[in-house]
Amino acid sequence: MGILKKVNVFRRSLMRSVTKNIGKASLQNDIVLADKAAIKRILICRPNGRLGNLLLITPLIQEVTAIFPNCKVDLFVKGTLAPIIFENYESIDKVIDLPKKPFKNLLKYLNVWISIKRQNYDMAINVDQNSSSGRLAVQFSNAKYKFYGDSNEETLFVKKDYAHIAKYPVYNFRHYLTKLGFPKSNKIIPPLDLKLSSAEITEGRKVLYNLIKNEKRTICIFTFATGEKCLTEEWWDNFYTQLTTEYTNYNIIEILPVENVSQIRFKAPAFYSKDIREIGSVIANTDLFIGADSGIMHLSSAVQTPTIGLFSVSNLKKYGPYDNCSIGIDVNLYTNKDYLKTINSILNNGKLNIYSNAI
Repeated sequence: MGILKKVNVFRRSLMRSVTKNIGKASLQNDIVLADKAAIKRILICRPNGRLGNLLLITPLIQEVTAIFPNCKVDLFVKGTLAPIIFENYESIDKVIDLPKKPFKNLLKYLNVWISIKRQNYDMAINVDQNSSSGRLAVQFSNAKYKFYGDSNEETLFVKKDYAHIAKYPVYNFRHYLTKLGFPKSNKIIPPLDLKLSSAEITEGRKVLYNLIKNEKRTICIFTFATGEKCLTEEWWDNFYTQLTTEYTNYNIIEILPVENVSQIRFKAPAFYSKDIREIGSVIANTDLFIGADSGIMHLSSAVQTPTIGLFSVSNLKKYGPYDNCSIGIDVNLYTNKDYLKTINSILNNGKLNIYSNAI
């Protein structure tokens, strides 16, 4: 581990220990929100710039705007992806982005915090209770209602899917609202949603057709992932051979990562783009997505394509895809027959009742 990386690890550890108790001294039990219409501007804090982590907050944003339909939402994030991801979210007003390297962009870094302090917010929400910057932003804001993202044991033991990273922020926020006088909510958690427009989906259909030149149904694979999450070339070779043998009536295409690499050595028709919404629009026109835990896997979920997430080291309960017949599976436990059974169930529109058991 390099010196700079060691410094960053130490910095994050130090910040978490310093900020973990921010907001816990004041639980605001004496504050009741009598009029939802009074909430006109909300700050949602998720200072992370990764594709997957930003897509995973879309259920919370949908929840917030459903409860407060007349509010405007500012997002406190990191990097430059958020404006692209939330392009079609009418409730999103401003994206406040921390620079990825604050020490090299110190002036911008300071201006971000100043802008949060200057804006009048009615409510501030931290998505991840372990985010030091998120907790600080909520504390630093002048919002009357402040939620720091803390979990509660009651929901933890009641909800079987509480561990999921897209769901527990919603459950935690619902619990917080009960402290403000709101009734308990048992609504189904919203899915991830990129909110593609009809024009984008139509364009994605054209791109896909130009790639495959036929009207057959399409299975889409993504063979890349970061670090240990990336399955070997040998694994993908065997899996791809199985797919091409069993599903001769389907097109099988590969979505390439920004690194432009392929674990099957470009054997399948491949699509490459750096445009997240364009990639999403192509995946949206396929019948099934298969890929390891990655931002593109979450992108597939966010365009409502049935998704099979291949998990080898990641926490399946925390990151597995859900909704639209989607499922996360442990590749260490699956046989060839298991893969075929799962794929056939999805392609035949048989609603899989195994996600709740998987996560």
